[in-house]
Amino acid sequence: MRYAAILLLAVVAHAEKAPMSPEALKKTATQVVQGEVKGIYAKTAKEGRWKVTRYVAEVKVTAIEKGEGITVGELVYVRYWHRKWASLGVPPPSTSGHSGLPKEGETLRIYLARNAYDGFTKDNNDGGLNVIGANGFERLP
Repeated sequence: MRYAAILLLAVVAHAEKAPMSPEALKKTATQVVQGEVKGIYAKTAKEGRWKVTRYVAEVKVTAIEKGEGITVGELVYVRYWHRKWASLGVPPPSTSGHSGLPKEGETLRIYLARNAYDGFTKDNNDGGLNVIGANGFERLP
């Protein structure tokens, strides 16, 4: 039993998407903003053997570090997701999505991609702002 638990942890740890360095996040991002989370909206659905929650956070921008098309004081809506294995057995090697999920009232630096690779897929081409990679949120004081 003990060895099964260790093996399970090794499989899950091996499967997670590695965090990107701050330099890689900034290089990959089309926009980098600082702002306060004003609201979070979520929808959960079963997708195959996973329970997937897709989020949109409403963020009031307080500073812009990279990119165009966003202004200070504007509300932006950023997309991210997280999933949990919802079936028996060990999940296949994969990622659980974003980590360090934000909470209302927090001030964050957020690395974003619009119509560009977002750290998970190159199919981000609908004009929305996707949070980059698994660790695209950075809490600020």
